[in-house]
Amino acid sequence: MKHINLSSLGHTWILDLDGTLLKHNGYLLDKKDSFLEGAKEFLKSIPKDDMIVFLTSRNKDMKRQTEEFLFENGVRYDHIIFEAPYGERILINDQKPSGLKTAVALNPERDRFLKMKIGVDDSL
Repeated sequence: MKHINLSSLGHTWILDLDGTLLKHNGYLLDKKDSFLEGAKEFLKSIPKDDMIVFLTSRNKDMKRQTEEFLFENGVRYDHIIFEAPYGERILINDQKPSGLKTAVALNPERDRFLKMKIGVDDSL
């Protein structure tokens, strides 16, 4: 299990869909999406004031089906970016003068939801 300590500030969650939260290509192979074990519960645990941005390489013609699946499962989000390239996703953000590092990147194995324990450190 991965342990992450975050500040008490609001957060922006940038999350891939296929292979990270949902079965990779499940919408093609099984003709429907399905959550990886623990992913749906994790999404529902994200504080309401935090922003959720989904990234996916899915074509825009999958927009309606993807949004319907998320809605039917009660998953809230702020944005979905479709047609992201298949390669690396690079997050660059500044470090606050206090020393708070404002970027975190995790790379779980495909189709294995990353189990994590998230703590809040008020000193950050």
